[in-house]
Amino acid sequence: MTFFKRLVRDQQGATAIEYGLIAALIAVAAITAMTNLGSTLSGTFSNVNTKMSKGTTA
Repeated sequence: MTFFKRLVRDQQGATAIEYGLIAALIAVAAITAMTNLGSTLSGTFSNVNTKMSKGTTA
């Protein structure tokens, strides 16, 4: 019975879960930001490539 009382009062498991959830949210935010940045960079490099191709063929 005392094992269950100690288990209920123990906060280490809850703290680990909270840190895990925070890390997961940060990972999702980072992936979203990197995906958007990647799309923007891809468009920028495509634009530069198009303009440089026109300049080299003239």
